[in-house]
Amino acid sequence: MQTRSDIPHVLYGAQQDYKRLYYSEELAALKVPVTLQAGYGVLRMGIALSKNLSAAGNIGKCLPYNPTSFTGVEDHPGRAYLVADNAGSAYTVNVSMEDSYKFAVGDDLIINDDTTTAENLGAITEIDRTTYATYAVITHTTVAGATPFTTARFAYVCVEAGTNTNLYSDGVGILEKSVDTCVGQYAKGALATLILGNCVLNTGMLTNVDSAFKTDVSASTFGNYTYIR
Repeated sequence: MQTRSDIPHVLYGAQQDYKRLYYSEELAALKVPVTLQAGYGVLRMGIALSKNLSAAGNIGKCLPYNPTSFTGVEDHPGRAYLVADNAGSAYTVNVSMEDSYKFAVGDDLIINDDTTTAENLGAITEIDRTTYATYAVITHTTVAGATPFTTARFAYVCVEAGTNTNLYSDGVGILEKSVDTCVGQYAKGALATLILGNCVLNTGMLTNVDSAFKTDVSASTFGNYTYIR
């Protein structure tokens, strides 16, 4: 979050990362180093992660997992919400300029909303950030279906990170420490640690861990604790 200013002020907010993520012994957990894809801003400790499964682009990098809930107010950094309805049979989608940096040419693009079945739009071939000052246009290889995806139904696009049975976003693990992947044109991503299992975590410190994610990573919740096998 941008906090600098050229006028004296006080910024009030909650302290971050002051609680413990682990309930079990941290050193016993199975974890690996990963690279996070650029453009998703600050990702907080305990957020659920997926892995880019595109054929090219940022293949293999981690990014935020997309939970299956839909109200439009969830904390879903993995999504880039459309700024205009996606016309049926189109090869382009429009997203905010800032969100466009969550993608790279070669990434496989997924589109979804709270009503229409999610679709794989194929690889991104172009990201146009110069034609319009207020939004970017992403061109993809596979035509969208005849049914439009609309902003009224919280339509979004994201990177392919799973199978179609799980809205193309499969969970792979939990982010151990908060990192800043940055936003916009200067975003470079981040190096981080992915928790794979053999641990008990405090459930209150987890973000976007839904039932589908728990199935993906073989996790279960008991009271205030989440155990990943």
